[in-house]
Amino acid sequence: MAHTPVNHPARPIYRAIGGLVGLYFVVFGVLGIIASAGNDVLAQDGTTVLGQGTNTGYSLLAVLFGLMILAGTAIGRNLDVAVNQWLSYALMALGLAELAFIRTDANIFNFSIITVIVTFTLALVLLMVGMYGKVGTDEEKNAWEKARLVL
Repeated sequence: MAHTPVNHPARPIYRAIGGLVGLYFVVFGVLGIIASAGNDVLAQDGTTVLGQGTNTGYSLLAVLFGLMILAGTAIGRNLDVAVNQWLSYALMALGLAELAFIRTDANIFNFSIITVIVTFTLALVLLMVGMYGKVGTDEEKNAWEKARLVL
């Protein structure tokens, strides 16, 4: 039995929110690539974009994340749910790792505390979008609602 809602009435809104998160990552990444042009890929300098610390390496990773989110959103058919959930877990792990190394030489993506906060926030939004965006048959929806009423 699935533990997330099936055919949630607000699914189109959640899907749009997921697309906006993907678009944010693409825009942030492109601006980061432009701002850090000429620097080392993993430079630890004062490069900031939209108030967040970044470098070419993290900017490329952000573009990759954004494109994967946008592709999942465009394809749909529960692929967006899987992509959003797995990328949210990856972003949380990345945020935790960078938070642990923020004031050390191991801060390879030049994160600032604002970058960590934004990463965690976007990861939680993606997780929420992934949890409420599942599409299924009417039988799956009825089974989920029936199970929910028992609990």
